[in-house]
Amino acid sequence: MRKNVLLCNSGFLIKSSVLLSLFLLLGLHSFSQTTEKQKSYRFSTVVTATNKGISTIPNLTLGKPAVLFDFVIGGDRFSFEPSFRFAMEGKPWSFLFWWRYKLIESEKMHFTIGAHPALSFRRMIVTKNDVTKEDMLLRRILGAELSPNYSFTKNINVGLYYLYAYGIESDLSKHTNFINLRTTISNIKLSDQYSLRFSPQFYYLNIDKKDGFYYNLILSMNKKNFPLSISALANRAFTTNITSKKQLLWNVSLLYSFNGRFSKM
Repeated sequence: MRKNVLLCNSGFLIKSSVLLSLFLLLGLHSFSQTTEKQKSYRFSTVVTATNKGISTIPNLTLGKPAVLFDFVIGGDRFSFEPSFRFAMEGKPWSFLFWWRYKLIESEKMHFTIGAHPALSFRRMIVTKNDVTKEDMLLRRILGAELSPNYSFTKNINVGLYYLYAYGIESDLSKHTNFINLRTTISNIKLSDQYSLRFSPQFYYLNIDKKDGFYYNLILSMNKKNFPLSISALANRAFTTNITSKKQLLWNVSLLYSFNGRFSKM
């Protein structure tokens, strides 16, 4: 077996994720039992079902139907934001455990820093004692981010995003640098009930000694006071030597969102 490669039982990981999700929901329930005079906390979750799991880092893209569970738990400045991503059949794709802090939070300027450990999973066939079975290859990643954003109006903002990721296993890319310039235009009214959100992004990606320039478009449609929304994403390279082709990656997703504020002693 290759050195520094970790194998894990996918069933155990799925059960662990479910237990962690239940723990988060129990925490949510305990927040709701406290009084109005206590300190306020926020809890939100987004569940996404998509026809193709796409990652900005090409070698972490799933490339088939997936479901994502994203949570935010925290106060006005500090938050814990775990993300659990699975293939649609239930096998784990990646888990990220973000910790984020808002350095600047004003009407116009927002500046967030964050860090995470992450786990990435890949299927592999293992033969032991003449028995062949499928198992999961576990890869560990450490990451850190800087995210300044400026709001020109309530519905238009421009942001710069920087992510650095370090791969721990020997068969992973060691150093990944991701720099993203993005604009978000929200609340584009289609009617009194429906609106669009449009986010064009341009980014530079450097993985060890390879790099490339890309653009990314995200368009979503929302209904007022309704938890479901639809989103479409398209991603293509201008020029790159990270992958052999400047292929167009796209997906369509259905999202369920829940947001709330709760109190805690």
